[in-house]
Amino acid sequence: MNHFVWQSRVYWEDTDAGGIVYYANYLRFLERARSEWLRARGFSQRALALDPGVLFSVVALEAQYHRSARLDDLMLISCEPTQQGGASIAFGQRIWRERVDGELLLTASVRVVCLDAQRLKPRRLPDVIARELAPWK
Repeated sequence: MNHFVWQSRVYWEDTDAGGIVYYANYLRFLERARSEWLRARGFSQRALALDPGVLFSVVALEAQYHRSARLDDLMLISCEPTQQGGASIAFGQRIWRERVDGELLLTASVRVVCLDAQRLKPRRLPDVIARELAPWK
């Protein structure tokens, strides 16, 4: 598999009263993995907002929950660009317990749009980002 993987632990704040990760909190793990995917390629979201003046916003998400994560679980979260448009990127993401070949907890498809940081209107992906995505075009 050719994807970025980031790990995170489940803390009390991520769980419901039964010690199981609350379903909406998985979206936070997915978001953090996409942020770390950018960071691993040398891009800070704060810096991108300043120059070239872009933000990313989720416009579509589909998730399938396979198993529940629990308090103290170590999770591995993948992030793999699967498609690129002029102003958007689609990602395939997965969450596993303990290791990439471990128990699959969640699969997701996420599409983000590139926005002008000042006007909050869609704009083309900056060349520096598009170059990173070239293999997935």
